[in-house]
Amino acid sequence: MNGSSSLWELYNTGLAGATFTDLSHAFHPGQPRFGLFPDEEREVLFDFSKGHGFQVHRYGIVGQWGTHVDPPVHFIEGGRTLDQLPVSEMLLPLVILDISERVAADADATPTLDDIVQWEARNGRIPQKSFVALRTDWWKRWPDSDRFYNRSDDGVVHTPGWTREVLEQLFVERGITAIGHEQIDTDPGLATSAGSYALEHYVLSLDRWQIELLARLDEVPEAGALILASWPKVRGGSGFPARAVAIHR
Repeated sequence: MNGSSSLWELYNTGLAGATFTDLSHAFHPGQPRFGLFPDEEREVLFDFSKGHGFQVHRYGIVGQWGTHVDPPVHFIEGGRTLDQLPVSEMLLPLVILDISERVAADADATPTLDDIVQWEARNGRIPQKSFVALRTDWWKRWPDSDRFYNRSDDGVVHTPGWTREVLEQLFVERGITAIGHEQIDTDPGLATSAGSYALEHYVLSLDRWQIELLARLDEVPEAGALILASWPKVRGGSGFPARAVAIHR
């Protein structure tokens, strides 16, 4: 490769001065989690305090732990597994739909088609094969489980989420690759409280994937950024903690 065509040159010039924003929570025992999941178990197998020359932990977690990726097989029998998601999808244009002001006034708020219209009026058409993240600023409640689930006295969860019409517009009409959000579920709390996870099922039924429990979307511009998302290559895996990074100016 010569200097003019080398990706090293792109790194040295195109990414010069770029900001790298970590969109992931550090996971740990006691963090917010789906109610049927066990808590994380962590054991120190080797440690300096025990006279060992190195440190090693054993982690016991469910796949959907902390900031994590959901492949199609998480909800769809026979769907693609973690090791079948191509690495070419780990670097994508990042689009942020911001409904944080509405969420601040109404925890049950959801995006509308007008949010897409307004975003495109400012930035142009949402790119094909992009990653669309829903900004709600819900991540700021982490790691307080009570504030994260935001249950009313009757036990109903009040959290923002997606809508079917917006997801259809993004995946079918715009041809995006994946979505992400700051809350613990794709579906709003009013739906999950009634036992419905229809929107998550819909996304994964399209053979697409998603990342849940993103953080710091408020530090990233709504257009022009890239997202770098990665996860371990678990054979047959139905989910795993993910590391997501926004690259932007």
